[in-house]
Amino acid sequence: MASGFFAILDDIAALMDDIAVTSKVAARKTAGILGDDLAVNAEKATGFLASRELPVLWAITKGSFINKLIIIPIALLLNVFFPLAIKVILVLGGFYLAYEGVEKIIDYCFHRSKSGHEVMVKNEEGDRVAEKAKVKSAVTTDFILSIEIVIIALGTVLEESLSIQLVTVSVIAFLATVGVYGIVALIVRMDDVGFKLIKDAHDRGFFSKLGHILIKSLPWVIKILGFVGTIALLLVSGGIFVHNIGYLHAVFPGIPALVKEFAFGLIAGLTVVALLTLSKIISGKL
Repeated sequence: MASGFFAILDDIAALMDDIAVTSKVAARKTAGILGDDLAVNAEKATGFLASRELPVLWAITKGSFINKLIIIPIALLLNVFFPLAIKVILVLGGFYLAYEGVEKIIDYCFHRSKSGHEVMVKNEEGDRVAEKAKVKSAVTTDFILSIEIVIIALGTVLEESLSIQLVTVSVIAFLATVGVYGIVALIVRMDDVGFKLIKDAHDRGFFSKLGHILIKSLPWVIKILGFVGTIALLLVSGGIFVHNIGYLHAVFPGIPALVKEFAFGLIAGLTVVALLTLSKIISGKL
């Protein structure tokens, strides 16, 4: 009986070793998309009132966990019974990300300046509505990015048993959520850390100067994240098209991959925006 118990422990230890190895490989494979995920979600989690930053970030984080709880079992089932569906879902998600990226560019280039009265009304009546809309958009974008993370992680363990696939993908999904949104939380609270350093140092010395730097840097960090996040949306979407549509993967072999992916993402986003605008014109909503 004791020998059977130790045999079980050996099996568990061997399984954990396998999971550690596969998780390390999967983490390396998903490192690039995690960087894009961080840029996109950091941009989406900023721009709120200071008192609402952490509650909003927590709402997005919970949504991200729910996304992965939905995606992981579906991805495992589709991989067994209908693997083509995974590519279709990824491509449709790529169009959504491309649309978001192009919409941000259009909004930045052509947005109309608001009068003081309009801004005041929005502040008084629309903050919570805008907050909910932005959280919903962030969770939707996270869903698409989570699909790609899960699929890439799953692709590294296709030859392994179902138990190793499940645990490896779950570990990567958990680390992705905690890591990405943990770093985002640190970014959005930079100013609070700066104020505390200034207060504790009585506004004198090195730590006080560091605090001032953190406070002054936050607006620039947010602007940079907004720019990088928009570029990341187009690169991720273009990457999805290139890696999942054979023709696009083979076309223009002499062009650098990043340029090609950005171009395909931009074209796809412009196409979706044009189609949506046309549909609004036809329906009389524009």
